[in-house]
Amino acid sequence: MKTDLTDTTASKINKALVKARRAIGTPAVGMVLTLVIVTDEENAYDALKAANDASREHPSRTLVVIKRVSRGPRDRTKSRLDAEVRVGADAGAGETVVLRLYGEVADHAQSVVLPLLLPDAPVVVWWPVTAPLDPARDPLGALAQRRVTDSYSAEKPIDELRARADNYEPGDTDLAWTRITPWRSMLAAALDQVDCEVISAEVHGEQYNPSVELLAMWLADRLHVHVRRGVSAGPGLNEVRMLTSTGPIRLYRPSGGLALLTLEDQPDRAVALKRRETSELLAEELRRLDPDDTYASALRFGVDRLGGSTGSALPGGTTSETTPASAPASAGGAVSPGVDTTSTAVSGSASASASPALPALAAGGDGEGEGERPTPAQMPPVKKAAS
Repeated sequence: MKTDLTDTTASKINKALVKARRAIGTPAVGMVLTLVIVTDEENAYDALKAANDASREHPSRTLVVIKRVSRGPRDRTKSRLDAEVRVGADAGAGETVVLRLYGEVADHAQSVVLPLLLPDAPVVVWWPVTAPLDPARDPLGALAQRRVTDSYSAEKPIDELRARADNYEPGDTDLAWTRITPWRSMLAAALDQVDCEVISAEVHGEQYNPSVELLAMWLADRLHVHVRRGVSAGPGLNEVRMLTSTGPIRLYRPSGGLALLTLEDQPDRAVALKRRETSELLAEELRRLDPDDTYASALRFGVDRLGGSTGSALPGGTTSETTPASAPASAGGAVSPGVDTTSTAVSGSASASASPALPALAAGGDGEGEGERPTPAQMPPVKKAAS
């Protein structure tokens, strides 16, 4: 059931929601959270479809905030709020309100959203595209316990990761981080199967893919070893190789939904690592609303502390290989396979700038940290950032 409201107010929208619920025979409110989607007209359909699919696992009130740009100076002085109320089959397992803000009211979206929040329920704000540099201090982000961005949609993903690290607040998260959850789980499980120490690691994937950077930062932060970030033809994240005291460990996904896990003295095995839809990523983030300390620790490690690959892309999605250097003794040692590398995190504020100065990037870089990087032998010892 859909109800269109033109030049309306938050009070009229609330009344329309109650009337629509009674019309379809469900006057009770059984939703667990409020999801606020801040997007533009171009991306609103895809974002709303993903939210509706995720609502089948997390019934929620979805508020879509679309700020419409007025064409003329006279129109910019006129404030107007249009709304589209959806309940029942048109709104997944919850209810949806699409808000279109015109004129000066677009600069005060929080005043429109606040009366529509579910009482005594958590609030999640999601920016599918064009997220603010500091989500926690954004007027809408300040209303939420969880703030979801997606650095993959940014024009300069590496600069976006740096901004996320500089402005991180508990409750911030990134769908680029959510995409690598199966990879992190598989790598942690692989280390549990062998008694070894990790010496160094490599991560290969598309050049402008922040998920590849985040996985490399997570490995370096957890294992206290140098991690080289290699560039492959893609698509997405292709391969992780770890050099250990008992032999190499390799997790390779050329394409599709299957990956190959190779361990020393064990038969190769195929594992499921499918690329998930946005609705699945969003549903995963809505399962836990507490701060993600593991993400915070990996993010604060710093993208500029990753070693780089000087090789060119080879057939099969990997790059030409350089023998990685062993981690220095002062790096604090490697994590033993029995340690749960996915659960321990640094708390509080940390800065990657606490490490020694890095060598200058090689010529050919584009100024975003996405060109050539130092080799592991050139990198300073890998240590945890100070709390």
